[in-house]
Amino acid sequence: MTQATDLPGIDSPKIDEFLQELATIQNAGPKRIALLGSRHVPITHQHLIEMMSYALVLAGNRLMTSGAMGTNAAAIRGAMRANPNLLTVILPQSLERQPRESRQQLDKVMHLVEKPENDQLPLGEASALCNKEIVSRCQQLICFAFHDSHTLLQTCELAEEQHKVVTLFYFD
Repeated sequence: MTQATDLPGIDSPKIDEFLQELATIQNAGPKRIALLGSRHVPITHQHLIEMMSYALVLAGNRLMTSGAMGTNAAAIRGAMRANPNLLTVILPQSLERQPRESRQQLDKVMHLVEKPENDQLPLGEASALCNKEIVSRCQQLICFAFHDSHTLLQTCELAEEQHKVVTLFYFD
């Protein structure tokens, strides 16, 4: 029996990607969805992200994000309105290292994971480690980035390598 991967001109990774997307579409049950993105987001975009996270959680999905301002803060607001129990926030460093306005929001999060062992690392490096952990815990990644958002784009590549469904939105 000839398999699709044995056929000339058929790219095996493309078939794997297609099968992963097909399985995701067929699985109508709740998923573990990571929502990550840039800190530098216009308020109108934040409202859209908040509505998206609200709808995802209302549908029964578990939402994971990090604690930064912008995209992640909007995702937290939406998830908290829908069902705080279905939200997990993983910080790149300890809560004390977060800006004051972030801490006020994070104090209300039920499932908060701090990484004080990363407090001595530069924020970019700690964020990359945090995103890696978030990707390892999710089935699907939704990311909002700019074309020069290197850490976020690397996170998307990592998720694709792990055969996660990745939806990437660009602000620019």
